Amino acid sequence: MTDVVGKLWGFCHTLRHDGIDYGDYIEQLTYLLFLKMIEEKGVKIPPEYAWTVLREKSGVDLTDHYMKTLRGLGEQPGMLGAIYAGALSRFSNPVNLKRLVNLIDEIEWTALNVDVKAAAYEGLLEKSAAEGKKGAGQYFTPRILIQSIVRCVQPDPRKSKDFSIHDPAAGTGGFLVCAYEWLMEKTKGGLERSEAKRILTSTYSGTELVPRPRRLALMNLYLHGIQAAIYLGDAIYEPKRGIGYDCVMTNPPFGTKGANQAPNRDDFTVATSNKQLNFVQHVMSILKPGGRAAIVVPDNVLFVDQAGEVFKILTEDCDLHTVLRLPNGTFTPYSPGTKTNVIFFTKGYQTEKVWVYDARTNVPRITKKDRPLTPQHFAEFEACFGLNPEGRAKRDPKKSKEDRWRCFSINEVKERDFKIDNLKWLKDESLDDMDELPEPEELVVDAIAELESAVIELNAIVTMLENSNSLEASSLENK
Repeated sequence: MTDVVGKLWGFCHTLRHDGIDYGDYIEQLTYLLFLKMIEEKGVKIPPEYAWTVLREKSGVDLTDHYMKTLRGLGEQPGMLGAIYAGALSRFSNPVNLKRLVNLIDEIEWTALNVDVKAAAYEGLLEKSAAEGKKGAGQYFTPRILIQSIVRCVQPDPRKSKDFSIHDPAAGTGGFLVCAYEWLMEKTKGGLERSEAKRILTSTYSGTELVPRPRRLALMNLYLHGIQAAIYLGDAIYEPKRGIGYDCVMTNPPFGTKGANQAPNRDDFTVATSNKQLNFVQHVMSILKPGGRAAIVVPDNVLFVDQAGEVFKILTEDCDLHTVLRLPNGTFTPYSPGTKTNVIFFTKGYQTEKVWVYDARTNVPRITKKDRPLTPQHFAEFEACFGLNPEGRAKRDPKKSKEDRWRCFSINEVKERDFKIDNLKWLKDESLDDMDELPEPEELVVDAIAELESAVIELNAIVTMLENSNSLEASSLENK
């Protein structure tokens, strides 16, 4: 796997000179890999678009034929058309395209077992994400965090014949892939044939707003043998599809970009333009009764003005049983300064108490090289969480050696106006040590988050004033 990733990634640096960035490279690699593998598998496609035809071309004939192939495959039905829909070539130099075709042609991809070829592809996605804003960082959640969440939530499709697992902000498909890998580890790959077919074809689904990560998700899932439905669209601004899910795990995009108005949704109780709060409402809406969820959210979602309103409803309609405060730098190098949490809840039960695990306070900041994120960062949390995926295992604060695990009654949550960020008890010792003060980047990110929250609240006040003025004007006219 390392050799495969190293070889393909090494060529990526050559393509930088052809104006192809990391995201473009992964996308072009996706098109070519898929074409090679469907030929190896004997999948029928129009013969003029076959891999063997493409690999024999060179020069301008190659670049012209490649563009024709992408266009033609995008018009095909099913997953083939979904993978190639809207696909465009980014190659201007036929020599570079030829070299990549030759590199892919050297490897018999279908001869690799599923784990190796899928891990190689995910290795490329992770390398792309690590390159920062130009990579896939905004669509890629650290695999170690996803695996920890999956172990807690236990998305087991063997529970019922219509069990469904969904990610409304699918990105490159990390949560869905890890959910399937967890199942394979749990069953040692020993699923019955009929059960395996059902799980692989009708269990996993997602929604993604941006075409490129959706395409990468389809490819990623295909390499794992999963035929998932990844809808292209806006999960929170489009009407609810009327489909309920047993398990939802997601990491909605951070920030306020595109969140300039409240969605017109009858199933959203709180009208807000805060994108993350709307994702929380969306997940509550699409869960089946008894369904469970885990959502990665930034700190501001737990304290902005309307957070209390949303979390009040959440605690009334769901059991918000667990909150995990993630270590600083968890999303390094993707979003290094963003402070984040994971909220776990089950629909259909009122919240009686909220358990909070603080994996952040007085924990050294995660860095790319010196202190990378490891499974050990979440080992104690998983032990505290317990074996019940609905958070109903017998829990004990003493399971945490450093007093990181505490329980708050619903009355204590009410006293804090349902602002979950106020559920704190550990003193941050770094604030007393001048040598351990947060990095300037982290302080800037905190300041931006507070400013964004203030802008959202001010906009809400402006809207209220406008509505009030129009009502007054209307009243005066009637007089």
